[in-house]
Amino acid sequence: MSIFLLAQQFDIMSVVWWVVIGLLALVALFIVISFFAFGAQWIQAFAASARVSMLSLIGMYFRQVKAPIIVHAKIMAAQAGLDISSRNGILTQRLEAHYLAGGNVMNVIQAIIAAQRAGIDLDFDRAAAIDLAGRDVQDAVRTSVHPKVIDCPDARRSGKATLSAIARDGVELRVRTRVTVRTNLEQLIGGATEETIIARVGESIISSIGSSESHQTVLENPDMISRTVLRRGLDAQTAFQIVSIDIADIDVGDNIGARLRADQAEADVRVARALAEQRRAEAIATEQENRASVEENRVNLVLAEAEVPKAMALAFKKGNLGVVANGG
Repeated sequence: MSIFLLAQQFDIMSVVWWVVIGLLALVALFIVISFFAFGAQWIQAFAASARVSMLSLIGMYFRQVKAPIIVHAKIMAAQAGLDISSRNGILTQRLEAHYLAGGNVMNVIQAIIAAQRAGIDLDFDRAAAIDLAGRDVQDAVRTSVHPKVIDCPDARRSGKATLSAIARDGVELRVRTRVTVRTNLEQLIGGATEETIIARVGESIISSIGSSESHQTVLENPDMISRTVLRRGLDAQTAFQIVSIDIADIDVGDNIGARLRADQAEADVRVARALAEQRRAEAIATEQENRASVEENRVNLVLAEAEVPKAMALAFKKGNLGVVANGG
């Protein structure tokens, strides 16, 4: 009986050992397959101290994340000295989340590195938010370091090469302005774009020239207009910070005031002619009415004269004419 129990225990131990050996074989096979599939990327990240685990690489495969992009971005961040280990740092999970959200991971990392080199405060959360908002975060950092020049007006958008403004003396001035701007990263999300800057600057220049006493004042001191416009804070609630506003070109156009005065004088002459013609017509009408009244009086006189013979004949018939004659 004891021999039978020992045989059963031996069989159970054999099965357990075979199960353990099978599991170890599966684990070993899984490790070998994983190493062949992701070993190169893991070694690359390990050599660069990028801290990308093999499990993360396997998870990227099942989550349909392109592991080379994440590994390359993590290596760039590590080599640039960015924080890749802390909770608020550039962790592998955060890079994966940004990739799955449709963001450009490489563009974000390159923008953060460029901002760090330029001494600009830009963390991963803000850079990722700017990227997901549809803005080019790398171009925004580049514009923050190297200011951008915007033509006002922009001939490619408006089709006009100059702004037309009229001083108080009525002389037209045609102005072309260049606005130097720097990206405001804090207001890049939700801030107005270049079109708003161009519109505000153009409106302010036209208003400033319109308030000048004469066009000669503007021609003598064109920088006065740019200083006045710059003090108005036209970059409020925009994605840019205005560095300077420079008058690139200014030309004298038409004398709009003289033309308007000439047109007004011609209009006054036409009004006077119309009033004179009206008075002439009224005089002619009055004359015709008087002539008609004279003719009417003549008709009444003729009718009255025609009644005299009838009265005399009636008097003769009644004998009144003879009585009147004897009595006379």
